[in-house]
Amino acid sequence: MEITFTTIMLIGATLLAVSVFASKAGSRFGVPSLLLFLFVGMLFGSDGLGIPFDNAVATQTIGTLALCIILFSGGFETSLREIRPVAAPGVVLATAGVLITALLTGGFIWLASKLIFDWGLIGFRLGFLESMLMAAVMSSTDSASVFSILRSKKQGLRQNLRPLLELESGSNDPMAYILTIMILGLIGQGTEADWLAAAWTFVVQMSVGAAAGYLLGQVTVWVMNKINLSNSSLYGILTLAMAFFVFALTDTLHGNGYLAVYVAGLVVGNRKIVLKKPLTNFLDGITWLFQIVMFISLGLLVSPRMVFSPGTIIIGVMVGVFMILVARPAAVFASMAPFRKFSLKARAYVSWVGLRGAVPIIFATYPLVAVADGFDSGVAELIFNVVFFITILSLLIQGSTVSWMAHRLELSKELPQDNFGIDIPDKIKSALSEVEVREGFLARGNQLRHISMPANTLVVMVKRGDEYFVPTGSTPLHLGDKLLVISEDDEALKSDIQKLGIYC
Repeated sequence: MEITFTTIMLIGATLLAVSVFASKAGSRFGVPSLLLFLFVGMLFGSDGLGIPFDNAVATQTIGTLALCIILFSGGFETSLREIRPVAAPGVVLATAGVLITALLTGGFIWLASKLIFDWGLIGFRLGFLESMLMAAVMSSTDSASVFSILRSKKQGLRQNLRPLLELESGSNDPMAYILTIMILGLIGQGTEADWLAAAWTFVVQMSVGAAAGYLLGQVTVWVMNKINLSNSSLYGILTLAMAFFVFALTDTLHGNGYLAVYVAGLVVGNRKIVLKKPLTNFLDGITWLFQIVMFISLGLLVSPRMVFSPGTIIIGVMVGVFMILVARPAAVFASMAPFRKFSLKARAYVSWVGLRGAVPIIFATYPLVAVADGFDSGVAELIFNVVFFITILSLLIQGSTVSWMAHRLELSKELPQDNFGIDIPDKIKSALSEVEVREGFLARGNQLRHISMPANTLVVMVKRGDEYFVPTGSTPLHLGDKLLVISEDDEALKSDIQKLGIYC
């Protein structure tokens, strides 16, 4: 059959629609959507319905574009007020934690490959550097998986664990990237490791990435607030353009683009900008689109026959279980040892949510691309297939038990719900808050006029069950009612309602 543009459109639309339906079905059974997107790609790939796709370079490009949006959106929706208390442990996890994970896992792979070679399950034994390369590829947690699963499940966590996990996953890719590129270069050149040069490269990547992300984030805020576009829909397009610009310019300056777009997202999301609520909705939708496209392309690239071959499965299970039960916990407990404020249960939970996802698979395409420069094709294919299998294992075991483990360790908490979805322009010097009526609210009576509110504060709407109505002073309030409150002094409002033990 001739491949025409219409055929490509039909295939693309089918893949997107099937992914959405699969996500709907998966949410009912607690299966992570990202895992289903991978399976959709595998179903339609060369070993399934026969769509030919074996372009590792194109997959890298798609993954880079997707990660720019995923990281920018993740930073955009993260509160700096929540990040500050966990900045130090987050940075240590993103650097020392990744290094410890890579060293422990690499040593295990090196020892295990000899055993598996002796069993005759693979035709060669991985060398030390090749073992370390496979470990480096998988050493970082995946931002797409962490952001998507925590937010889609609306999982609230105690002890500031949610911002800690999101900060770690959003900022630990540079370390894994540098380790991957450095080891790949050493294998290709056959030279000894220059650890001083590697350390300097890491410092430059991190410092330039963080500085460029902050400065370009400030520029983005200034541009969006000053440009005054006549069509409000163009602000979303401008945001996408700025996210890609941040990555490209930072990479040109030899900084880490992934860290830069995450920091830029943090800056933009925590500043006052025009149309912030519509932008949040736009970024949420475009992030899901990019996630679907990225995971489908990764699923199309892989050969299920190779991923689920006996040798790959045995190596994948051994290494995956080692990472989940040994390497990740060891790295977390060692990295978080100086930070006494986190309980043992909190550290155990951080150990468990060491999700692997798209980033390790994208990094695993680097050896495939390097085959053209002389890298061993058998080793490259083994690394890619094992990493793919371990990603499936991680999403299936860890990703599907994020909420269960939080409840099990008594770290789960209720998140405030956005029941109104209303926003006001920044030019109006007032703020909207949503307040849930609790017992302390009704101490002086159950009517609205009995409620003590700060000056210049007004309750403009009440949600009771599925009903919305505008209240008067004599409106009786019930436990569980949601109040939409507008105030000129949002901080005073939050202070007063917190004294009453009410959620905001």
